[in-house]
Amino acid sequence: MVNKTGRARDTTIDKRVLAVAARYLAESGYDAMSVHRVAADAGTTRQSIYRRWPSKAELAEAAVNTVTETTSPEPDNEEPFDALVRELTHFGSGVSRPGRLALVGTMLQEGTDADVRDRYRANVVAPRRQRIREILERAQRAGSIAADADLDIVVPMATGSFYGRALAGDPVPERWPERTAALIWRAAGGDPESSVPRD
Repeated sequence: MVNKTGRARDTTIDKRVLAVAARYLAESGYDAMSVHRVAADAGTTRQSIYRRWPSKAELAEAAVNTVTETTSPEPDNEEPFDALVRELTHFGSGVSRPGRLALVGTMLQEGTDADVRDRYRANVVAPRRQRIREILERAQRAGSIAADADLDIVVPMATGSFYGRALAGDPVPERWPERTAALIWRAAGGDPESSVPRD
């Protein structure tokens, strides 16, 4: 593509800028992220960034859009308990990637723009919770857990223990997905298919 000056447009700028912005959000937080620093690290200019994203908030929101979680393939005829273990395994792998937990901390900072935080919730938090809820609802229909299980409480518990351990500086225990799924199953009035050892 050629711009008005007759020079070919660098189509890699967007990708570079968004990668650098996402890194700054994770490492330094929203308040410390500056368009000047992002431009310097991405090898471009502030003017070039502002032509694409007119404000810092819009740049940060676009960067968060690149942090969407992928889903793991669901095998045919998968039992709900096995599906929960698979989902928690996928969650643990994703949140352990460099910068992901730091990005969670950024989203909790008071100075983070509300639209940026909302975008993160919509792209990352809500889809994960919805998938866990759908697994548990399927378990309810199958009679594997209690029909009146309080999913509003149980669903956040599924991932909350991971964040709690990270905040406390505790290492993730062996077989965390299986053991957490078993605990969730019991909390929802079910009986996991296999016993899971405790700490």
